[in-house]
Amino acid sequence: MGELSIKIKIAEREYPMRVEAGEEERLRLASQLINEQVRRYREQYGTTDKQDLLAMVAFDALVQKLEHDKLQQDTTQMIAERLSKLNRQVGQAVSAKEQRTTY
Repeated sequence: MGELSIKIKIAEREYPMRVEAGEEERLRLASQLINEQVRRYREQYGTTDKQDLLAMVAFDALVQKLEHDKLQQDTTQMIAERLSKLNRQVGQAVSAKEQRTTY
């Protein structure tokens, strides 16, 4: 697709970037979500210090990522356990069928 030169604005500061064309929309959405969260924290806590606001956004994002990772890990483990159980049941069914057909 090719690279684009874009500027992403975060907390009233522009960051020039070179990105793949397919990534532009996702990066602009990420920027928008960061800016919305900065605004919410500014309104909620009354602070205007951009470093504090961005640290709070970064902290919140990492907590959400850790929660997502844990949920994904739990889901993966549950699926693995269910597949293992199904595999045992299929194995038992095949074994029982083989025993019945050999008599």
